[in-house]
Amino acid sequence: QLRGKPGGKPGGKEAQPLIIAKTPADEQRLKLERLMRNPDKPAPIPDRAKEWNPRAPPEFVRDVMGSSAGAGSGEFHVYRHLRRREYQRQDFLDKVAAKQDKDKEYLQKVELNKKAAEERTAKRRNKREKLKQKKLLAKKAKQEEKNQQEAEENSESSEEDKKEEKEEEEGDDDAEVPSFIMGRK
Repeated sequence: QLRGKPGGKPGGKEAQPLIIAKTPADEQRLKLERLMRNPDKPAPIPDRAKEWNPRAPPEFVRDVMGSSAGAGSGEFHVYRHLRRREYQRQDFLDKVAAKQDKDKEYLQKVELNKKAAEERTAKRRNKREKLKQKKLLAKKAKQEEKNQQEAEENSESSEEDKKEEKEEEEGDDDAEVPSFIMGRK
């Protein structure tokens, strides 16, 4: 049987040379190169780390320690561990309560900011509407004024037309009666 290289693996795949990363950047580069050799293979993405939760307090305590005589020296260590675990649990509950309070405060602040922004927007919207109405009224007034001037000009021109017509009519009458006498100096 023939092989590609002496000492090579059967099946045609050649062994990759061993490269040791000297810096974190080299290590990252090598990882990326290994991932890019087979781009169809999904990359492993770790899940988000879960928050630490303390163990729940026991519902029933079997060996209750008392202050009775004859307690062994080992009992103190058991008590110390139970006490430490309970303090951890209480600290955790306090932190959770503080986080919830901060979340509530944040949500209230966001709501107040939204209301304030809406009020400012409404105020500015009203101002824009008033300005728009004012411009419309000014435009209408200007248009009416222009229409009145045109109407006056039309009426003046019609009056002038009437005067011209009267003068023409009078001019026709004047043609029969001469206004000056010819031949006299």
